[in-house]
Amino acid sequence: MSLIPATILTGFLGSGKTTLLKRILTEAHGQKIAVIENEFGEENIDSDILVSDTQEQIIQMSNGCVCCTIREDLRTTLQDLAEKKRKGELDFDRVVIETTGLADPGPVAQTFFMDDEVAESYLLDAILTLVDAKHAPEQLNERQEARRQVGFADQIFISKSDLVSTDALDALSHRLQHMNPRAPRHIAHFGQMDIKNVLDLHGFNLNATLDIDPDFLKAGDHDHAHHDHDHAHAHADHVHGPDCDHPSHAHDAQHGHHHHVDDDVKSFVFKSERPFDPGKLEDFLGAIVNIYGPRMLRYKGVLYMQGSERKVIFQGVHQLMGSDLGPKWGANEVKCSKLVFIGIDLPKDILLQGMEQSLV
Repeated sequence: MSLIPATILTGFLGSGKTTLLKRILTEAHGQKIAVIENEFGEENIDSDILVSDTQEQIIQMSNGCVCCTIREDLRTTLQDLAEKKRKGELDFDRVVIETTGLADPGPVAQTFFMDDEVAESYLLDAILTLVDAKHAPEQLNERQEARRQVGFADQIFISKSDLVSTDALDALSHRLQHMNPRAPRHIAHFGQMDIKNVLDLHGFNLNATLDIDPDFLKAGDHDHAHHDHDHAHAHADHVHGPDCDHPSHAHDAQHGHHHHVDDDVKSFVFKSERPFDPGKLEDFLGAIVNIYGPRMLRYKGVLYMQGSERKVIFQGVHQLMGSDLGPKWGANEVKCSKLVFIGIDLPKDILLQGMEQSLV
């Protein structure tokens, strides 16, 4: 049986997860989705959409979706669902897990890699984070859980954008970009969004592309951020297409303006055209993950390794790190390593220096 894709939906209390879930559960998208909901929270899916029967944990919806509330732990629930699917008792194509508003998605994500039984049945597709435009600035200031949820995201949806000014929305978008340049940001009106931005995002695949917001890469090179600006935007539009959701000109004009918030969840990028020494790099990454693992939310890189004709792709969540051989470097391709680290108060200097010292 092929692996069942799983999506983790996270976001602070009141950010609109339930609205989005209702939409996923009732829309005619032709997919049979099992939703697993942690019921330790203020915002259960309303009983008008689910006829709750305390004996039965699993409820079948009219469009073929399945809904189930967790009373045990996640592993057990995932194993039960997979077993029911194998026996033909339940028919579903994929799973969406809604975490409670205060939850850290890290341990939920780790379940898919660390638990053998879960890993044999499921494939983690992506972590989606909903951010409430009106309350986010305050929540991000005050609650580390909210910042962690942003750091983990493969895709960020900004809800309630109609309640704030364009400037406030732009400032929030820039703030999120600095915390997590890997995750595209989309505006979500009342849970309305294209299902293609929600499912099959392959956020955890070891693929050869490293999606970092091109503006962010440019912004990192402060010396030439200004004269490179137009070029960066031409490139950004090319990469993001129409989804690039902040006005191009705002980037430089407000460049200084967006940095007054210094979040503990930050990201930075390492780039080099010199190859890595495989042994040195492995030792260094092993040591870093050992020390800083709990504070490392997501990291991913496409690496140029000495002695290999192929790209090496690696990524991790907390202490879990995996790597794989990617495609061969193209004949005319500039061989270059590019890594992004997203974490809580990570010592940027130590990491960058260590990467530098692991080069040949």
